[in-house]
Amino acid sequence: MTQAKPEKKRDGLLGNLLLNIIIPTVILTKFSGDDYLGVKLSIIVALAFPILYGLNDYRTSGKLNFFSALGVISIFLTGGMSLLELDPKYIAIKEAAIPGLFGLATLISLKTRYPLVKTFLYNDKILQVDKVSAALKSTGNEQAFSKALTNASYLIALSFLLSSILNYALAKYLLVSPPGTAEFNAELGKMTALSFPVIALPATMVMMVALFYLFRSIKRLTQLTLEDILITE
Repeated sequence: MTQAKPEKKRDGLLGNLLLNIIIPTVILTKFSGDDYLGVKLSIIVALAFPILYGLNDYRTSGKLNFFSALGVISIFLTGGMSLLELDPKYIAIKEAAIPGLFGLATLISLKTRYPLVKTFLYNDKILQVDKVSAALKSTGNEQAFSKALTNASYLIALSFLLSSILNYALAKYLLVSPPGTAEFNAELGKMTALSFPVIALPATMVMMVALFYLFRSIKRLTQLTLEDILITE
């Protein structure tokens, strides 16, 4: 039983990469010519894979994830703009706007009772939140930890800002052909393929810095070790 869980995670990662990146990229770059699917049909088929993946994920989990839903909407927008043959600059703006909105929402949430840092990092799926809260209360460091959460929020917002800039730059650099052409579809496919190494990895690194900072702050303010607070099951 203990060996089945990692295999399931690997299958999930493989399916994610195949349906969201690899298959759409191959369709857009190799099958957009008139001898194959054609320009418009290849866009519809390519974008159907990540959309159906997102919908199936919702069906199997039974929960609507806001960020996954926004990702599906983003794909719909990309497909709609491409099919309407809008100027590529609008796709570049859209690519920058999605992570930009995440970053802005992260900062605005600091003024509410539910900062998004608790959704991204400080939640009961990663940490034993009740245990940390009790330790903070006993040491009188609740206010200091609140400041640490604010600093972590700034780092999260920075990761989204970085993603926004890289999204825009990548779209502007690659999308140079007229929409409605096989060349444009190939460029759209390249953008999809490069989105992970060029955008996701740097942004993830900044997010990991935020997570490391939060763990270090918890350890310093509660005297608990990482093994004491991580969810291990």
